[in-house]
This record gives sequence, C-alpha cells and structure tokens, in this order.
Amino acid sequence: MILPHPESDLKLNIMVLGADIIEQLKRQDFVLVENLLEKFIKSGAKRTPDMFFNALTFLFSCGVLEKNDYKVRLVVKSIKQMSLFE
Repeated sequence: MILPHPESDLKLNIMVLGADIIEQLKRQDFVLVENLLEKFIKSGAKRTPDMFFNALTFLFSCGVLEKNDYKVRLVVKSIKQMSLFE
C-alpha cells in the first residue's frame, strides 16, 4: 500500500495526477505528448514537467497507456480480457 506523507498535498500524488491524465485521454484517440503536457501544466500552479512524466511512466508501467512515436492513448481492453475469472 502506498501511504503519502501526512503533510503532502494529495492533489500532487502520482495516482491523482495519473487519473487527471486518464481523464484527458478519455476524450481523444492518440494525443501528442507535448499537447498533453501543456494541458497538464495549465491545470495546476504547482504541477511540473517532472510530475507529468512520472505520472505518465506510472500509467505506462501499469499497462494503461499505449504509445505510437510521440503520441499516447488509453489501452482499450475487451470485456473478455478484463474478466477476473479466466
């Protein structure tokens, strides 16, 4: 279990930042990483490019993102692949 520091800002947690990136990607197919970074930075004064790339790496390592050159999109899985009983 990941436990944040008691004094940390939860809005800057890597999982929360990753969820914001997922929300941006839900609306589009492949998105240029630079455009996604611009939207990410504009949505919070304390957000940095390092936070963006850490969250992007976290999502990619979890298998949520798919890349194509300098573009990323959400991985679309079928219902059969998402089943827990197979």
